[in-house]
Amino acid sequence: MTNTTNGQHQNLKLCVLCHATNNGKDSHCYRCKAPIYFRKPASLQLSWALLLTAFILLFPANYFPITQLTNQGKVTYDTIYSGILSLVQSDMIPIAIIVFIASIVVPWAKIAGIFIVLLAIQLKLPLSTKQLAASFRVIEWIGRWSMLDLFVISIMVAIVNMGQLLDAKPAPAATAFAAVILFTQLAAKSLDTRLLWDRMERTNGTSGKRKSS
Repeated sequence: MTNTTNGQHQNLKLCVLCHATNNGKDSHCYRCKAPIYFRKPASLQLSWALLLTAFILLFPANYFPITQLTNQGKVTYDTIYSGILSLVQSDMIPIAIIVFIASIVVPWAKIAGIFIVLLAIQLKLPLSTKQLAASFRVIEWIGRWSMLDLFVISIMVAIVNMGQLLDAKPAPAATAFAAVILFTQLAAKSLDTRLLWDRMERTNGTSGKRKSS
């Protein structure tokens, strides 16, 4: 039996800009005139490309220094890991935990989560669609907290910067880290999550045919 709850089955298109429901034969939204599709074109491919870019940028973001401190003419650099260790050695463990979660755990977890969702859609893995959709919403929500490390750097630069004797500034890894957050956010936003439910319907339809045969 065909599932008629799907707008695509009912020949309806949803405008992602103004959320108006349109006739499936129309190419543009009747209300805001934006292009409309049953599903976002090349959504899966674009998400894969953005996620791969973010994954590659994670390595320079973690390997290269993220801050540069000049103290009385002596220049020192800190990576994300050495910065966390410095916080621990300075007895600022709660801040070190926050930076560790925001700068290391969240970016890696977000990339892994989006990777699993994309892989489940691409290969039709036997995973719960509802759990994948819920996980994807959580991934989108926690992604914004990854910028906390850059906020810490900005605050530190504003407080520490005292001219020639003491000067703090972001290092190259800060740019790479910001790009990681940007590309993971874009990868999540680019994915048409309705593909998850299409995957479930195809799986159910296949299993139904097998049972009936």
